[in-house]
Amino acid sequence: MALSATSANRLRAAALACALALGASEASATPELVADVDTGQTLFERDATAPWFPASLTKLMTAYVALQAVRDGRLTLDTPLTMSARAANTPASKMGFRPGVEVTLDNALKMLMVKSPNDVAVMVAESISGSVEAFADEMNATARRLGLKESHFVNPNGLHDPTHVSSARDMAMIGRALLRDFPEHSDLYGIGALRLGDEIILNHNGLLGRYPGADGMKTGFTCPAGFNVVASATQGARRLIVVVLGFPSARDRTIEAAHLFDRGFAQWGGGEGQLESLPASSALSAPDMRPDICSRRNRAAIAAAEEEEAAPPPGGLFGRNTIFAAIAGSKAPMTAEMAEQPVHFDPVPIFIGPKPGWTGPVLAARPVEKAPASGTPSVASAYAADKPSAVEGAPPESAPIALQSAVRPMKPAKAAATAKTAVHAKLAAAKKKDRHTLAATAKTAVHAKLAAAKKKDRHTLAAPAR
Repeated sequence: MALSATSANRLRAAALACALALGASEASATPELVADVDTGQTLFERDATAPWFPASLTKLMTAYVALQAVRDGRLTLDTPLTMSARAANTPASKMGFRPGVEVTLDNALKMLMVKSPNDVAVMVAESISGSVEAFADEMNATARRLGLKESHFVNPNGLHDPTHVSSARDMAMIGRALLRDFPEHSDLYGIGALRLGDEIILNHNGLLGRYPGADGMKTGFTCPAGFNVVASATQGARRLIVVVLGFPSARDRTIEAAHLFDRGFAQWGGGEGQLESLPASSALSAPDMRPDICSRRNRAAIAAAEEEEAAPPPGGLFGRNTIFAAIAGSKAPMTAEMAEQPVHFDPVPIFIGPKPGWTGPVLAARPVEKAPASGTPSVASAYAADKPSAVEGAPPESAPIALQSAVRPMKPAKAAATAKTAVHAKLAAAKKKDRHTLAATAKTAVHAKLAAAKKKDRHTLAAPAR
């Protein structure tokens, strides 16, 4: 018997409700949290203080330390930072710049929040603090000042280290501190796309342009951590922050974060108390999600997950944060189809190299043996060289030309193999040359013996005639 349109709609709604309930039960194994940005009130939490590997969510703390350094007068957003060999050799995801390439702090922070390059994170750390280790010390000092309880940082990018941990509660506190302490930079976390030369770089945050009021923060992924996100959204006078950790895919992470926003915006009053006062977890270490997240993925799939499949959507990009009304205007819970719907952004232009006219210091990594006892010099000039004067008003180097010289054309392993091949070719040529030389020498000796023999024979024949 055919169903009426009304009955069919009711069945679809019931099926959706069952799917959402199933998703919520499956999500119970991983930490998540919803909190009010203004009040710090926790509206909902599950295992929010359990230790977890934060992956690239770490870069929110990297941004906080960098912005604090700007406020303290140690550098400016226009200060060029230098890519070191150590930074350039950092594993992906990365921009792939050559050692010696300069990037302003402003452009570096935009890259961190959109593409999440690990090499740029190391460049920021080394240029500000002199070394990755000194920057990690600053990160941990900042964590203590902000009241974080479960966090310990050993690098600025979140690449896996068993001692590099945080929690959903701590990540929410970092996100809230960024929005509270540096409100003038809040747009940094909601950039939908960047343009570097002819390249378009999309943000991995699937909520941007899809969930009503979503305005940014950061995603992260490693096999041990799973798919993580710290997200913020504003509706009316309320701004909420959501943290989701350890999900099996970027799509599932996005859908769960949207459901948590729905729950938070529908809730008034009550809650679980202040973020700072949540009870400590009984867990002693962060779980390794690798068997659940990556055991069934091949190497190519894992590499794609590290980049979070950030490819330009079909149809081009236009209108900053312009969205399809059918998506962002919908009051229905976000579905898988909505999470994967293409969204259009007007890319924010970035560039490499110093800002035209810059004559101040250029920051770079500082040799460890020259580091002062405090771990951070009192002034940037302690480890920065002055930039030669530039012609005032000179146009910046065009991005495509700059990229040709800035981006490495091949991986170090491939370059080494090429160099090895060249050495073997030279050796082969030398051996060939030696063979020709020996052959020529032998030929000359034979001719000399033949000539001597002929001369002797002439003398022998001529003797009887005398």
